[in-house]
Amino acid sequence: MSSDLKLGFIPLNDCAPLAVADAQGFFRAEGLSVTLSREASWATIRDKVAVGALDGGHMLAPMVLAAGLGLGGAGARLIAPLAMNLNGSAITLAAAHAAELRRLDPEGAAARTARPLARLIEARRGQGAPLLTFAAVFPYSMHNYALRYWLAEAGIDPDRDVRLVTAPPPRMAEQLRSGLIDGFCVGAPWNAQAEADGTGEIVAWAADVWQAGPDKVLGVAEDWAEREPATLQALLRALLRAAQWSDAPENRPALAALLARPDYVGAPSEVIARTLTDAPEGLIYHRYAANFPWRSHASWFYAQMLRWGQIAPSVEGSVTARRVYRPDLYRVAATSLGVQPPPQDDKIEGAHADPWSLDGLPMPADRFCDGRPFDPSEPELYAAGFAITRA
Repeated sequence: MSSDLKLGFIPLNDCAPLAVADAQGFFRAEGLSVTLSREASWATIRDKVAVGALDGGHMLAPMVLAAGLGLGGAGARLIAPLAMNLNGSAITLAAAHAAELRRLDPEGAAARTARPLARLIEARRGQGAPLLTFAAVFPYSMHNYALRYWLAEAGIDPDRDVRLVTAPPPRMAEQLRSGLIDGFCVGAPWNAQAEADGTGEIVAWAADVWQAGPDKVLGVAEDWAEREPATLQALLRALLRAAQWSDAPENRPALAALLARPDYVGAPSEVIARTLTDAPEGLIYHRYAANFPWRSHASWFYAQMLRWGQIAPSVEGSVTARRVYRPDLYRVAATSLGVQPPPQDDKIEGAHADPWSLDGLPMPADRFCDGRPFDPSEPELYAAGFAITRA
């Protein structure tokens, strides 16, 4: 068993399990000596894990699947044996645009839909104004798919009615302030930072698009996991304990102070604390089986790749989605800690308007903003069933 590990992360509130496992000694308790490496981009983490420069990392959940499908210049065989969180991201508009939305449609703005934005886009089109520019953190990210889903639900075609670009999470607020972008979708705390700066306003949370939707995972190379099964299980146990600690309400003030350190997130603790709440849109680190790598989540990401023309339908896509998400590895670690794992690898997503129970395991409301459920056995049919789709 290897004991020295190097793990990459991006400065976001959802890196908390890594930061907590480091600071609270959960890595050491498992016999691991871990160096955390703050990285500049998601692609850098992916590529470093692929070539062995990192043993694993904080990753965008869809990026692991995209790498396995050879998308984005990557052909690495990565796996996700653990999910890091649910919720945490938000859609932010420049303050002037947000004020205009409230003027155009007060009720729609209050409901956090994109319907007021559709009116603004139509008005700008009539004036001959340039397309509004929105940024997401990566093409294969929950942020990109949540932003697209939110826009399309209101009849806005994200490939024709607006301009989409990519920017690193810590740079979003700065680019909004400089006028390079008109809005963005990113993980906490950078939406709250834009509001604190007075340059932006959160108009929708990811939970308004998909209640308790997935976001980040632990990503490791498949061949590393096969070479180091004992090390991987020790790593999963440490991160599960850290996720439990992070989710405890009594630890949230200490967590905000920890993440505020410059070697982790490096934002003001009061800004970080905003998403560390029990509100429906708040970050969930462990409750509701948040750490379980649902294969139905991977299938939904594959469906989004189909919907937005990032990939053509293929048997390989569905097979890869099931291969890269590894609930079997999670179950070994969870059971050893007395954490109850879900009894199945898939579930119908978006079918519950209220909290529910799965074999006695508490589960959250999980509806999509348009009320459309997702059956993981039919990703191609789902992707083709929207009014706005490239499938």
